[in-house]
Amino acid sequence: MTNLAKVYLVGAGPGDPDLLTLKAVKAIAAADVILVDDLVNPDILVHAKSSARIVPVGKRGGCKSTPQAFIERLMIAEAQAGHCVVRLKGGDPFMFGRGGEERDHLQAAGIAVEVINGISSGLAAPSSIGVPLTHRDWSQGAIFITGHGKTPESNPDWGLLAQTGLTLVIYMGVARCAEIQAALLAGGKAASTPVAVIQSATLAAQAQLITTLGQLSAALADSTIGSPSIIVIGDVVRCATQAESLPSTTLPIAQHF
Repeated sequence: MTNLAKVYLVGAGPGDPDLLTLKAVKAIAAADVILVDDLVNPDILVHAKSSARIVPVGKRGGCKSTPQAFIERLMIAEAQAGHCVVRLKGGDPFMFGRGGEERDHLQAAGIAVEVINGISSGLAAPSSIGVPLTHRDWSQGAIFITGHGKTPESNPDWGLLAQTGLTLVIYMGVARCAEIQAALLAGGKAASTPVAVIQSATLAAQAQLITTLGQLSAALADSTIGSPSIIVIGDVVRCATQAESLPSTTLPIAQHF
């Protein structure tokens, strides 16, 4: 095995190519092989050299996906062949990107790994509509959580989360929004709690709605919004664009803007 064997786990950010870090651009430009996730904006590949081999390795819930084991074997093989390998992921590799798993497999094979962070959609999506995740008046912290666990037993404890009083930022939650809504309400979260759902954040196709927890399922069903989306639950949603003048105790059932 060559001593130069190395893989870069690179975050491509939420979609807008202008949100790439300079370090990510440099890694992409140096790569001989780039393994590209499904949600990565193709415009980002303009930074790749013409000789680079681009390998789509799409992974998206509910769709045909490239097996994770195949991706890991391919990264190892290409690195051991002496190639500069970039694993290009939407958002951040270590934020629901399976970067930790890939790092472990690569290191177990003797491959050096460098993580290059990207802006996660959990940060970019609320920011794109003016919503801060923390606010001195409304929330002293935020919880980033997936809408579903690896197994039913590892699913989030929504009742416990309802009691925290912190902003909830939910990835991959649209398909299970009715279940999440019911569990949060059962856990004591007020039905009037503001909610924002943002689809395709930072891209031209971005769409969003503002609703309440009590109306979340109905509002989503009446909208055109689907996956991939970020769901933000908490009083910080009152800061959303065009929501500043709303009374502190009410929000419209759904608002597109």
